[in-house]
Amino acid sequence: MLHLFKKNTYKVVQPITTRLLIGRIRHYSSTVAEIQEKEDPNADHHAVVSTFDLFSIGVGPSSSHTVGPMRAAKFFINDLKEHQLLEKVDTLRVDMFGSLALTGKGHGTDNAILMGIEGETPDKVETSTILPRIRDIHTNKSIRLDGTHRIHFDPEKHLIFNYFKTLPQHPNGMRLCAYDKDTNMIATNEYFSIGGGFVVNEATQLDHGENVYYKQEDKADDVVAERKEQDIAVVSLPFRNAEELIAVCKRENMTIAQVVYENELKWSTPAEIREKLLRIWNTMDDSIRNGVMASTEERLPGGLNVRRRAPGLYQKLLKGLYGPVPTKTTYQGSQIALPTSEPVVAENFGHHDKKSSPLSLSVLPKRQRKKFFLPALDYLSVYAIAVNEENAAGNRIVTAPTNGAAGTIPSVLKYYMEFISEDPEHDVMEFLLTTAAIGMLFKRGASISAAEVGCQGEVGVACSMAAGGFAAVLGGTVEQVENAAEIGMEHNLGLTCDPVNGLVQVPCIERNALAAVKAVAAAQLALNGEGDHRVSLDQVIETMRQTGLDMMSKYKETSQGGLAVNVPLC
Repeated sequence: MLHLFKKNTYKVVQPITTRLLIGRIRHYSSTVAEIQEKEDPNADHHAVVSTFDLFSIGVGPSSSHTVGPMRAAKFFINDLKEHQLLEKVDTLRVDMFGSLALTGKGHGTDNAILMGIEGETPDKVETSTILPRIRDIHTNKSIRLDGTHRIHFDPEKHLIFNYFKTLPQHPNGMRLCAYDKDTNMIATNEYFSIGGGFVVNEATQLDHGENVYYKQEDKADDVVAERKEQDIAVVSLPFRNAEELIAVCKRENMTIAQVVYENELKWSTPAEIREKLLRIWNTMDDSIRNGVMASTEERLPGGLNVRRRAPGLYQKLLKGLYGPVPTKTTYQGSQIALPTSEPVVAENFGHHDKKSSPLSLSVLPKRQRKKFFLPALDYLSVYAIAVNEENAAGNRIVTAPTNGAAGTIPSVLKYYMEFISEDPEHDVMEFLLTTAAIGMLFKRGASISAAEVGCQGEVGVACSMAAGGFAAVLGGTVEQVENAAEIGMEHNLGLTCDPVNGLVQVPCIERNALAAVKAVAAAQLALNGEGDHRVSLDQVIETMRQTGLDMMSKYKETSQGGLAVNVPLC
């Protein structure tokens, strides 16, 4: 809801949005679903959202700090148009709070907001035009609202980073205010980027039942109305947690992917579902290709002087520098014989001259570097690094489920497609629909925002989703898929978000590579079992939520702790 002001009624007081919300909603580290359940414990708040709200095509480097703010600014401009106020606006003021301010420069939050004000959306903006347009805005001190109405706007004065202020509802808060030629405020609103590119504002939070995960920039779009209702079972097969999802699968004799597909039919035709899923995969594949085909000399933007690694790693793989594929399949023992009663003396290792060199040089001589062949690790790593380097460069990627974790799921799926798949189209659909279901559980039960729960909510969730998807396409049972997802998250619990210089580069890029490897290992562990395990996915999700609540704010995407304060910038 846009807050409108009559002439000469503006006062320097707490904005209306904040006044309405304080006392109604506590700190946003509790999830939206949890808040709604406290308001109405009997409401049926299922976890189901559209797969295409969870996976979205956008730009880097951050879903919560780039995609979300761009969408929020676009929302504000659309509201001005709806209320026929666009032509009355003489200037704007944009305030960023909390994590948005602290890491906004490194995440390109300011540039994203400016593009949103000019009417762009993350999935359609031409990335090659962003920087020239930003330079034009700074040079001319003006901006075009919705790309048409040019107003005075000086980013140095009107784009404010509030480093030491946080709005109470969520760490990623921003406020936009519009003023007329007499400097009277004519409209304002506050928005919160809650992770994965999702944005909520006052109307979403106060109107019970609104689906905060539904992504829509233009209210005039043709949409299915029921998709916005989150508090009633509008879908065919609703579920609130992993236990209920497994029960639905058993009752209906369906796989997880089939359950998600049936729910998608509420909003899209089979042809549309297929087309959307394949477009998501094609964008993922494009980001991998663009990443590995980039120049080996290219440096990522932002000041850390990080060189792209994916092109060089990929070239080594293509040249076969890791040796031939081993042909032996039998287990080779690696045990070391226990020492005998007689001590081993230096002479057993060759001649040793105490005067000429230390004993260790002859006992443990340096060895030549060995070549070894681990294709799964190598390809998984290079694919994930390629995507996240594209993300760091601000290029087109798929939010999966966030930008900071955008490399993990594409890496695992690409590996499966290249080396295992026999039915690519079917496998893409099953993999993405399965991973989406797991992402829905985390979105409802905890968070996918690093500003709320640390990197366990981004890379940890992506690892869990990828593990479940990989187990599914390998023919795992529903129980094994749930077990794989549980393993993937259990060993990412407590993972902090501490980006150096606020950039989604160190440690984010490598972290995705390790998450992809871990996802495959988790799936393998689950598939080698029967699906029965001591710790359930629901228990891990709740543990993750509690861990996030207990985590200090300096480890939640603020660049005030961890590697961010221990790695020199020069």
